[in-house]
Amino acid sequence: MNDVKNENLYELLSSRFPVDPAAPCLILPDGDEVSYAGLEREAARYANLLAVLGVRPGDRVAVQVEKTPQAIFLYLGCLRAGAVFLPMNTAYQRHEIGHFLGDATPRLFVCRPEIRGLADELAAKAGVAHVLELDSNGRGSLAEAAATQADFFATIARKADDLAVILYTSGTTGRSKGAMLSHGNLSANARVLHRYWGFRPGDVLLHMLPIFHAHGLLVAIHCALMNGSPIFFEPRFDAGRALALLPRATVFMGVPTYYVRLLAEDAFDRGLCANMRLFISGSAPLLKETFDDFRTRSGHTILERYGMTEGGMFTSNPYAGERRGGTVGFPLPGTEIRIVEENDAPVTGGGVGQLLVKGPQVFVGYWRMPEKTAEEFTGDGFFRTGDMGQWDSDGYITIIGRSKDLVITGGLNVYPKEIEEMIDGLPGVLESAVFGLSDPDFGEALTAVVVRRKNAAGGDVTEAGIVAALRGNLANFKIPKQVFLVEDLPRNAMGKVQKNVLRQQFG
Repeated sequence: MNDVKNENLYELLSSRFPVDPAAPCLILPDGDEVSYAGLEREAARYANLLAVLGVRPGDRVAVQVEKTPQAIFLYLGCLRAGAVFLPMNTAYQRHEIGHFLGDATPRLFVCRPEIRGLADELAAKAGVAHVLELDSNGRGSLAEAAATQADFFATIARKADDLAVILYTSGTTGRSKGAMLSHGNLSANARVLHRYWGFRPGDVLLHMLPIFHAHGLLVAIHCALMNGSPIFFEPRFDAGRALALLPRATVFMGVPTYYVRLLAEDAFDRGLCANMRLFISGSAPLLKETFDDFRTRSGHTILERYGMTEGGMFTSNPYAGERRGGTVGFPLPGTEIRIVEENDAPVTGGGVGQLLVKGPQVFVGYWRMPEKTAEEFTGDGFFRTGDMGQWDSDGYITIIGRSKDLVITGGLNVYPKEIEEMIDGLPGVLESAVFGLSDPDFGEALTAVVVRRKNAAGGDVTEAGIVAALRGNLANFKIPKQVFLVEDLPRNAMGKVQKNVLRQQFG
């Protein structure tokens, strides 16, 4: 008799679905609904399709599609089939897609119809067996094939340390790293967040985040499914739609840009938020000004938390206690945080140091990068986040900056090295420096400072020309908002470019 517990994340999520199978799960913009029973049936169809395509437990399924219910069915189908889900930002272009497919070697690549030619080319080069399409309306060869499958599937047994998701996050070397998240990692975080943020019967989630990264998929969706809640499933953030739906919701999760844009709406007031229970912000620092203005206008105090691709959420301001603007609260239950100096000695007296984190949600490691994985963990199992922070006297954590050269623009991570390498390869360019400047809307605006080669003709390198050359090769959010041409870059005694000087000069 087999009495081994199935630790597949889907088993946890589905165990919390409503008793009434007709209860709504996804409420779509046109008013159509997908019930929880419908969600289970569709997830089964997609899991059966994966099996037909020869996707075995542990095989990767790469997905670059718009936000639709069918994308959620595919994600849950991957979990049920024991496959590893690999979502990609829809803004990624040839350079990025080619790297992910070549590195992860998925069995299946699901793409948007608009890039089918490129997808076939890159998939053939990477040895991907199957390419299917899914459009922004949830139609295409993937959905058509799934519709012919049976609507029952016995969820594949997985152990806690089996992989469920790979999320790629760039590194300062410019090489993207695949963060491996296990069923146990995701289950642990889902349980803690559901409890810590006070999810309860009657909660309704307003979901306007993308589902290609941790915030929208592995935090928001998981919390709602764990609660058996209805989800207003919107394709993207739209302030007007948010104003219309907030009176019917209780929970909203967003990046700081969303809150800035809500505050820009004259109609946004306490009345619209009367039914709301919780506003959560993350993925980028929330300005204290936005925090204060939002409390005044809405009557609600935003709950800011801190996490990253390599493990979901690590800290959170309290649900019941004081939420302090400018801080990310306390370590979540079961999570240990250290703030250390360069030699890993604990900082003292409220000093600034690097955050180290340990907990059941912290990722397994980087895909096919054992040496890099080993570097990023201490001997006793703490992950080096690369973020700098400090404790205050009451135990709240404040994120001060990032030791890794990261820019967060509109809640999306950009590592300057990748853009710098592209710019430096352009004709007439000697070198470049890319960094973020404070921006009230995006949090940080990507900025490039470029030095021309001495023998380059004056008209060969222009601000507009550099931007035009990057488009089509990089996602739009990686395109600098501003480009400045200079004679040289400031350097310290060791020859390192002083980006702090550039921020002061151009900020």
